[in-house]
Amino acid sequence: MGCQASPANRPGSNFVTIPMKSLLACLFLILFFSSSAFAQNGTAPPGLAKLEPATTSQLSQDQIQHLIREAAEKDIENDKKQRDYTYIQREEEHKLDGKSEIKSSESRTYEIMVLYEEQVRKLIAKDDKPLSDSDARKEDEKVQKIIEKRKTESEGDRRKRVEKQDKDRQEGRQFVKEIADAYSFHFAGEEKLYGRETLVIDADPRAGYEPHMKGAKFLPKFRFRVWVDRAEKEWVKLDIQCIDTVSVGLFLVRVHKGSNIQIEQLRVNDEVWLPKQVSLKLDARLALLKGLNIDEDVTYRDYRKFRTDTRIVPEADIQNPPSQSSPHP
Repeated sequence: MGCQASPANRPGSNFVTIPMKSLLACLFLILFFSSSAFAQNGTAPPGLAKLEPATTSQLSQDQIQHLIREAAEKDIENDKKQRDYTYIQREEEHKLDGKSEIKSSESRTYEIMVLYEEQVRKLIAKDDKPLSDSDARKEDEKVQKIIEKRKTESEGDRRKRVEKQDKDRQEGRQFVKEIADAYSFHFAGEEKLYGRETLVIDADPRAGYEPHMKGAKFLPKFRFRVWVDRAEKEWVKLDIQCIDTVSVGLFLVRVHKGSNIQIEQLRVNDEVWLPKQVSLKLDARLALLKGLNIDEDVTYRDYRKFRTDTRIVPEADIQNPPSQSSPHP
């Protein structure tokens, strides 16, 4: 399923990518979907929100798999609409000590903008304070470099970029098939979120599952609960839990059992789903040396639709306007 917005976008990265296709497999790996027993006894998986018994008829395994695939396909299409919107993203990170108490905190706030049909983020505040003139200038220069690169992009390079985007979407669809095959699903009931009726589905790794895609080998290490909008068949919330240690690159990164991420999105202007909040609890170790124990909350606000006639103009163009109109974001 797609999503593109998250702690996966660490400071230093200007382009925003959110598709959930990579989220489930790589979410914790870059630091930052019930088993039969659960289906029989009805016990809620540890770490997942409790839900009252369903008040509607149960969904079969096949129906749930179809729903998951449909939601994922809609999410991939929704990703295109997301690129028509700008918003503010605020990341607040708490580093924890051995007793899980906060030992330090910091926050970063970004403006998510649209440049040449792609979302780019610009740092605008640290610890809720505006950047210094020097740092603000550096951020402007980074954005300007992206503008200049796209302005001078050859038709061949643009075609390659578009082809890569199409390839990524296709891989996303393939990954969704892996998700539908990798888990045993259980219909947990219904719940209203943000005024919308949702179907709640739990998923635990299916015994005997063998991955076909490289990234899918990590799926058995995670269980999840997903809330799917009944009317729109779009996911509204994801609660993903690491249930076994995940090792990457010969123990270069080890993500420990208990790490958890919750992702929520919101219907905006009755046309698009945009990120609302991401909450991450990460317990990991880098290169067997540095331990990472952090809580991170990412919130999104001030959604605005990007006007097609809006243009970001380099300062040089203001001083020496071109004789012909140039491409614009």
